[in-house]
Amino acid sequence: MSVSSTIPVELKHKLYEESVQNHEADLEFMEEQFERFRKRKPRTLREDFGGTAAMACDWVKIHPENKAWGIDLDPEPMKYGMENHYARLTDEQRTRMKYIEGNVLHNYDFKADIIAAFNFSYFIFKKRADLLEYFKKAYESLNEDGIFMVDIFGGTDCYEEQVEETEHDDHSYFWDCDKFNPLTSECLYYIHFKTHHDGKKYEKAFTYDWRHWTPMEIRELMEEAGFSKVYTYWEGEDEDGDGDGEFFLSDNEENCESWVIYIAGLK
Repeated sequence: MSVSSTIPVELKHKLYEESVQNHEADLEFMEEQFERFRKRKPRTLREDFGGTAAMACDWVKIHPENKAWGIDLDPEPMKYGMENHYARLTDEQRTRMKYIEGNVLHNYDFKADIIAAFNFSYFIFKKRADLLEYFKKAYESLNEDGIFMVDIFGGTDCYEEQVEETEHDDHSYFWDCDKFNPLTSECLYYIHFKTHHDGKKYEKAFTYDWRHWTPMEIRELMEEAGFSKVYTYWEGEDEDGDGDGEFFLSDNEENCESWVIYIAGLK
């Protein structure tokens, strides 16, 4: 196996999306929960820290009235998204999808039914005041009956300095917890990839210098930001004890080695 420190941009984002994203499941879940609480279908989605904004592109395919915006500071993944997702939309669908190279803390001239901040991207805010400011901006940027959705991960393994490998058809994905400071909850994670056809490993394809927030901290911050109700969703288990992809409302669960949950803030 050879090791390369530089991964081609196209390959980097392709492997990331194949390894960690499931837009179909995320969109279905958000749509179901919005309809559950608001008794109508959501029509507008803002994908914060959107990167390639693949989810936002998928959103406009669902219904001819759906509109979406993908916001990110980094032009590199946005360029990939425009060439590989936006370009595959019909001319009409493109009129309902917009990439915004900008800051999620800025004011924009539109409001959304749903704002989603997935892949733990808001962990970039290490100070409580900064994360609260973002949650307040999200609140202000929602329609009157809007919902703010985030995901969050945890479990006993997430604080361990270790590398977890997941095999896919044509590549391996490595989630590397390099450092965790128990006094500040600051952490450093890497994503590595190994392509099977040539055995090449790409080290540190992605780097995440974060603070690891807890669900209770997120709930309290959302409430402080103005959200009227905040709900947590736990994932069910299959017969082998693994996650089954089905999430249900809960506020009391036993800890385990690894979990990923949704948190919803209702305006």
